[in-house]
Amino acid sequence: MPKKIAVIGSGFSGISAAAYAASAGNEVIVLEKNDTIGGRARQMTTPNGYVFDMGPSWYWMPDIIEQFFEDFGYRTADFFELVPLDPQFEMVFSDETIAIPRSYDALRALFDTMEKGAGSRLDAFMKSARDKYDVGMRELVTRPCYSWMEFATPAVMKSAFKLNLLSDFRRYVGRYFTHPKLKALMEFPVIFLGASPKKIPALYSLMNYGGYALGTWYPKGGFHELVRAMKTVAESKGARFRTGANVEQIITRSGKVTGLMVNGEELVFDFVIGSSDYQHTESLLAAPLRNYDEPYWARKTFAPSCLIYYLGFNERIPNLGHHTLFFENDLDDHIHAIYEDKKWPERPLFYACCPSKTDTAVAPKGHENLFLLMPLATGINDDEPTRERYLQLMINRLERFTGATNLLLKADYKKSYCVSNFIADYNAYKGNAYGLANTLSQTAVWKPSIKNKHLPNLFYTGQLTVPGPGVPPSIISGKIVATEVNKIKMPSL
Repeated sequence: MPKKIAVIGSGFSGISAAAYAASAGNEVIVLEKNDTIGGRARQMTTPNGYVFDMGPSWYWMPDIIEQFFEDFGYRTADFFELVPLDPQFEMVFSDETIAIPRSYDALRALFDTMEKGAGSRLDAFMKSARDKYDVGMRELVTRPCYSWMEFATPAVMKSAFKLNLLSDFRRYVGRYFTHPKLKALMEFPVIFLGASPKKIPALYSLMNYGGYALGTWYPKGGFHELVRAMKTVAESKGARFRTGANVEQIITRSGKVTGLMVNGEELVFDFVIGSSDYQHTESLLAAPLRNYDEPYWARKTFAPSCLIYYLGFNERIPNLGHHTLFFENDLDDHIHAIYEDKKWPERPLFYACCPSKTDTAVAPKGHENLFLLMPLATGINDDEPTRERYLQLMINRLERFTGATNLLLKADYKKSYCVSNFIADYNAYKGNAYGLANTLSQTAVWKPSIKNKHLPNLFYTGQLTVPGPGVPPSIISGKIVATEVNKIKMPSL
């Protein structure tokens, strides 16, 4: 008997869950509070012709994303064109800029120029990283994580000692490289996982393989093309999407969810999947029915929030690539400001994305589309004067690097986005941008459960539960939850 399923939120995990649940013959509707779908991966189009991806901009692990489409008989190429970036990105240090080439052989040669023998050590590092990637992305992250026994498979057991779960990433990288810039290059990918390299398990060297070896890509039209494509797949299986649908309450009776209060109207459902921020989803329940209380969330290590500026300029910016990391300052100082001091960093690092270098469709002719992002502590004050001060700081460094002048006078579009916006638009706990950090104590079974402990027909998906933050993990998270819901027979409730 088909189930009537509501998915709260239309981020990657929500769309993924809707597609897999609908493909099993269920009646699925995705409820999105905002006016457009995509969650943190929404797209913004301005009246004067700019197209901004509001969230993700790094297209990594293309094989994992491809798998979603293959599961439904499609390919990404059916929906959008993927462009390989070369260089993949640039890292700006205080004394030089390093371009990361697309070719692995060229990357290996670059390592050798910076540190004697580093090329062969990169081979060893990447071989181990590939092994972790194969096990991690095919075995570890596909489990619902109800019990550690789920990982007692031949593939996992055979590789257990090679996964380096008990080693921290920083010390692990230090076994291979001594040059500080090579260390920074190898540590950069785990910033996506939301914690210091000192607290991330070495297992996540799989990120280096998923990025540097498999390449950095760009979907023509912007990252939101992936959202559109996934929505089309979900709709082809019968899922429906409703925007402007604010879920105000999860309604329960006799020990199970019976429906949702949406814009003041009670809607009846057999199952609910929360793809919205986990803590917010739980706030829609009576306190005794929640998996976790406020002290639980307060103890957790969250990935950072961030300050973002969406900027349009009426002229092209010279000497700037698609992805640029400004690493002139000390990474640990910035991390300390995020996780220890909980304050705005004094000497921040930041990231610049300029998709108009690759895609002329995202800006008017002769103009430039620029996205600046600076990681921040969650829960801090983000008033407009403070935002503007850090914008000026980032622009000054951008001008020094590119040779451009008076950029802000040439801006014909400017919009900031920060902690309070993440709270308002996504109900994000303390304004987090990327969910829970992938520290060892917040891995697998130690993450918030995908299933409500009191209500058998309420499930959770997304970056605050398994497998964790990032676009590919969120897509996988939706599949995990839909698979669990699809297995349940209606009479068992």
